[in-house]
Amino acid sequence: MGAMRPWHIIVLVIVLIIVFGASKLPDIAQNIGKSAKVLKKEMKELTDDDQKANPPQVSGSQPSDPAAPQNAQQQNVQEDPKNPN
Repeated sequence: MGAMRPWHIIVLVIVLIIVFGASKLPDIAQNIGKSAKVLKKEMKELTDDDQKANPPQVSGSQPSDPAAPQNAQQQNVQEDPKNPN
């Protein structure tokens, strides 16, 4: 029921010819093709921009500041009034 059968396509083409006329159909198809080409180009540019903005990170790499977690622990110890250290 969801698939278009050959007679569906034939009826659709006949309706399009009646509504738009045979002379305008090539122009309409050409404009749709140009629009699809522009859309594809813009999608590619957006994808390229995203890849440039967010370069892939290498997994298993060390953090940029390995002393940061140690410093955070030292600050917590210094701020704790119950701990004399």
